[in-house]
Amino acid sequence: MNKTSRHKPHRFGLFVLIICFIWMNSPIQAETKNTPKNVILLIGDGMGLGAIEIARQLEYGKTGVLHLEKLEHVALMRTYSANNYVTDSAAGGSAIATGIKTNNESIGVDATGSEVDSVLDAFQNNGKKVGIISTNMVVDATPAAFGASVPNRWTGGANIARQLFDNRIDVILGGGARYFEADKQNGEDLIGKFKQAGYGITTTKEELSSINKPEKLLGLFHPTYMNFKLDKEVLHSQEPSLPEMTSKALDILSRGDKGFFLMAEGARIDHMEHAADITGIWKETIEFDQTVKEVVNWAKNRNDTLIIVLADHETMGTSASETMDIPALKKIRVSSEYMSKQLTFDKNNEIDPESVVATFKNYANISLTEQEVAQFIDNVRKNKTLVYPQHQIDWEIGSTIAKHYKAGVADRSIRAASSTGGHTANMIPVFASGPGSEAFDGVIENTDISKIITNAARVPFTPGQHKTKEE
Repeated sequence: MNKTSRHKPHRFGLFVLIICFIWMNSPIQAETKNTPKNVILLIGDGMGLGAIEIARQLEYGKTGVLHLEKLEHVALMRTYSANNYVTDSAAGGSAIATGIKTNNESIGVDATGSEVDSVLDAFQNNGKKVGIISTNMVVDATPAAFGASVPNRWTGGANIARQLFDNRIDVILGGGARYFEADKQNGEDLIGKFKQAGYGITTTKEELSSINKPEKLLGLFHPTYMNFKLDKEVLHSQEPSLPEMTSKALDILSRGDKGFFLMAEGARIDHMEHAADITGIWKETIEFDQTVKEVVNWAKNRNDTLIIVLADHETMGTSASETMDIPALKKIRVSSEYMSKQLTFDKNNEIDPESVVATFKNYANISLTEQEVAQFIDNVRKNKTLVYPQHQIDWEIGSTIAKHYKAGVADRSIRAASSTGGHTANMIPVFASGPGSEAFDGVIENTDISKIITNAARVPFTPGQHKTKEE
């Protein structure tokens, strides 16, 4: 081989290296590297800084670190609605999903009641798979804001269920099975329609774990809300956890080559905060944080997934107070809701004082005085709440325990007078990682979330645009 021929391969290799270097550093390639193929939005309903801090301290101690705290970028988010300083979950979820403010109790509509597209619609219209998960009912405020539009959250459950079917959302997992049944659907078996349309159907943790072939999945694990984490053992629950639902959704949604949008909600943090149930806040927030871990581990070697972790609002001004009795709170093994079901009533539907004494002693290790028992019963009788009257007793139990163990939470009278059941206007932390996450910086509005997401993913989206799909 002569000298010239020996150097030809070297020159060709050098030429290839130069071309590769130019391509890797070109604007087009830079855009591609910073454009997420997938977006995962994790919403801890009601989860403010107080819930985060309570979970961190009770789970790991004062020097511990939650998984969500490890995400690279952080912002603070305002949450007011179109008609109130303090949002409810419907308006809060809708602002995040649609990029516009709406009125409390409204889902997926603007302040005039017109249906508008969501970020989920935008991804689906762009050929990507989409999914919603919630430990609440999938027809309730936050998940519904991404997949449906109704003027009022309290009367629109059955309509939302039909819209989730009509919109052919690829993965739907959570509670709320009753809204898909014939008695809520004018005699039509909506779950049967999902099955006919090719959806896999699951109703238990075991079924969810074993199902692996469907391209679309409907999992309904409870007639209404899924069980609290605290109560799963005592109730012998067969429900999957939020990390388990999220893992299955990722498996199904990632099978295509165009990417996906997934919203997963740790919904029952909010419900525990409404009840001032500090132990429950700890457990629900940790399960949510374990979901963050699951998602981060799934995405860490891919470099194509934007992860956002936030809340729709804060509830009850929950705080990790200096006086909070952490050891005592960690010994509680069931929720205040479970405790409320252990109370008994006389023929006049008055609470039996002895059952109050026994319940607080057995489940919260609190010995109430006769005066405290009388005060508890009087509070339940007189202090009517504006929303969720069915939880009046468990909310009173939670507040009694929180007061006894000196936990930081809004007074029961504030909750009772609140149209949202105790939400606050406190700003919410937003954590993000992955391509496009650097845009989450400073103080932002909840309406900025969908705009940042779609801009990062280069998915066309016009906030406030009226529904474009055929209904």
